[in-house]
Amino acid sequence: MKFFASGLLFDNDGVLVDSHEAALKAWAQWSREFAPDFNWDVPENAGRRAEDKVREQVEASLVDAAIDRINELEQLSAHLTLALPGAVELLAALKPGTWTVCTSANPNLGRARLAAAGLPIPTQLVTSHDVERGKPHPDPYLLGAQRLGFDPADCVVFEDAAAGADAGIAAGVGLVVGVSERALETDADIVVRDLQGITFDGEVLTIPDKNRLR
Repeated sequence: MKFFASGLLFDNDGVLVDSHEAALKAWAQWSREFAPDFNWDVPENAGRRAEDKVREQVEASLVDAAIDRINELEQLSAHLTLALPGAVELLAALKPGTWTVCTSANPNLGRARLAAAGLPIPTQLVTSHDVERGKPHPDPYLLGAQRLGFDPADCVVFEDAAAGADAGIAAGVGLVVGVSERALETDADIVVRDLQGITFDGEVLTIPDKNRLR
């Protein structure tokens, strides 16, 4: 399939990088300390900011300490992050200024995970600290398109989580590409197994049919 676009907006975790082991380790420790009944590893938590999840689990007086703690724990485990198939090749071939990452991670964590996976860090990076509202609100992708200088309708979002796909749709982007089998449960326009074989020359996004799941 071919799709005309100006810019690409990538989620990070689950799309470009595999940070599941790293995050699971951090949240398991955090849960033992702050919310023993909290199960981080469920689909409804995917793609959302840590601070938003924390606020749902602890009383108001503990929110600041609990956010600081999960930020610390996730930073400590960031080195466990790996690049997902096709991510290194795709990003290396993209022209600067035609793509960015819109992550729900905080700035330090977002950069640390990209670096651990051997991926470039775009100057237009959008993190949890850059927006008032995180995914599933459209703010991250609206800001990503703005920083690239493009209309959201001329951008493509790559997401693996329902919250992120919903954010892209709400932002009015031209196409939402779901990545991984998990994305089959989202409202993404199409779903691919991974980023292998995908190319973008600044005008045309090409997605191999053999990589499509939907």
